[in-house]
Amino acid sequence: MGDSRPVYQRIADDLRQQIDEGVLAVGARIPSRSELKRTYAASDQTVDRAVRVLKAAGYAEGQFGRGVFVTDRSPIGSLLRTGGEAVDSPFAARINGGESVTALLWEATSTTTGAPPRIAERLGVTVGERVMCTHYEYLTDRRPLQLATSWEPLALTEGTEVVSPERGPYARRGVRERFAAIGVRVAGATELVGSRPATSAEAEVLGCSPGQCVTVIERTHHTADGRAVETSDIVVRADRWRLEYRITF
Repeated sequence: MGDSRPVYQRIADDLRQQIDEGVLAVGARIPSRSELKRTYAASDQTVDRAVRVLKAAGYAEGQFGRGVFVTDRSPIGSLLRTGGEAVDSPFAARINGGESVTALLWEATSTTTGAPPRIAERLGVTVGERVMCTHYEYLTDRRPLQLATSWEPLALTEGTEVVSPERGPYARRGVRERFAAIGVRVAGATELVGSRPATSAEAEVLGCSPGQCVTVIERTHHTADGRAVETSDIVVRADRWRLEYRITF
């Protein structure tokens, strides 16, 4: 039986196999359009579509004026999702080799806004209710590692010393410590893990192609009675980070 795959898919699969097997090493140039057309007896459109599939999967990236090159897809490390550090901070990670991230820098911007529908649902507030929204960008060795966006109901924090996560005496202290300072005990957090294509803005920061798969962790901190006090979206490249959970019995 002949190969029933569309030609563009066959080209993309063949190139992926060559990359996975090391025939095309990291940094190697993908065969040019004319070379691929000749090899597969394909049209410009078919070859271009195959290369787009390869880029979207994170196997290759274009360099203006030079061509398309194989990208490094080896995991940077693991995101630790178990224990107090993971629960209290958007960033808890281990770089490959077993070392924790130490030289970590991050930038944050906070603004007051109305809760969009999906955030209102997660926080248990009405749509449009005022929340503090904080955007984070985490870097180490000048590499962007992770993006995160956090939302906190201003009904809980407005007028207190913890209204801004990145300012005041409790800046950068973590959700539990900040809320404890205003008499709110955070008892735990719930996480939902999913994936989706990267937006253009996320791709630019994370160093991948728009549409490439990213892992998204929706995390919500709550009190013992289930009241949500903070929710956040944590975004990382799916091809560079693994999630690490430790289960004890």
